[in-house]
Amino acid sequence: MFSSALSLTARLAACATAIVLVTTSAFAAPAPATTGPELVIEDNDFLGPGGSDQLSIIPLLANPHVRVLGFTVVSGDGWENAESAHLRRLLEIMGRTDVPVADGAVYPLVNTRAEMKLHEQQYGSIPWKGAWGALGPIDKAPDTQPVIPAMKEGAPHLAPVAQSAAQFLIEQVHAHPHEVTIVAAGPLTNLALAIRQDPTFAETARQLVFMGGMLDTSMMSITGNADFASDFNMIFDPEAAHITLTAPWKQITVVGSVSNDLMLSKQYLARLTEKKTALTDYIGKYYDPLPMWDEMTTAIAADPSLVTSAVDARMDIDTSRGPHYGHAFVVPDSLAPHDSPIRTMHIVRSIDADRFRDTFARQAQIDLPLQGH
Repeated sequence: MFSSALSLTARLAACATAIVLVTTSAFAAPAPATTGPELVIEDNDFLGPGGSDQLSIIPLLANPHVRVLGFTVVSGDGWENAESAHLRRLLEIMGRTDVPVADGAVYPLVNTRAEMKLHEQQYGSIPWKGAWGALGPIDKAPDTQPVIPAMKEGAPHLAPVAQSAAQFLIEQVHAHPHEVTIVAAGPLTNLALAIRQDPTFAETARQLVFMGGMLDTSMMSITGNADFASDFNMIFDPEAAHITLTAPWKQITVVGSVSNDLMLSKQYLARLTEKKTALTDYIGKYYDPLPMWDEMTTAIAADPSLVTSAVDARMDIDTSRGPHYGHAFVVPDSLAPHDSPIRTMHIVRSIDADRFRDTFARQAQIDLPLQGH
């Protein structure tokens, strides 16, 4: 398991040599500010319309103490081009066309549809396959990104920025050194590319908060919904997850298994839509009864005091081509390999669920348009 991490660099050498490294001296910047709103970039596979991916922007945009520098988009739950279009349309509905959207990675670093199909044949079905078949068979999924189908909510007029997601992330972090929280709620391909292009990227950010790292879900896959127990964000691009989670971030917060604990139920939906706005109409019209995975992640990034218990432990992603490819694992310090790259992370175990629900409902019902901070 651990030796696979050492071989990963060789496996990606061809890709790495094609990338022009950004030098540290190119980003000379003043010391970080001590006051002002929290600066955040959310990187996500914004499957839409509706759903946890799209609704995750609400705890950030509706929080007066947060300034969203932008959103970056990555393939995962869906294809990147459609995700970006759905996100930009939602920003129009929310009156936040001032927030830039940067399109990102269309494909994982190493993993492919054919490789995932082979993995299923060898080790069993993966419930959710995202862009490669969703909950259906992987055989019917395209190998390459298709054109965007007609959008139920209407096509956006807002265009993405010209920069790639990785370049946008790098430039924003160096423009605000040690101030930017990166919230990642999809596969970590964009972040891995940013790290490969600029080795100082992770250490120049303030922190990483990410949705993934499902550690206590084996029994849930049997007694509950196997799809909810699947760590899809890690499975879709395991190599990117390993690169990202072994980079020198000052702090990494893991919102994994705990994110299954709260559902967007019909009862809660009725509460959200009590007040009629363009946003609550959108939420109601495209309602999907799923755990609030990404909404919880962005809410914790915006307000860490929501966390009521957590544990610090070394965690990484298995990149060996076996049954646990893409699965998260933890290891105590006493058993970690000598000079191990495995980082200590802050793994969330529980949150103040009532306060989360109350706050999210209030934010979802805020009068539109949401003004920039």
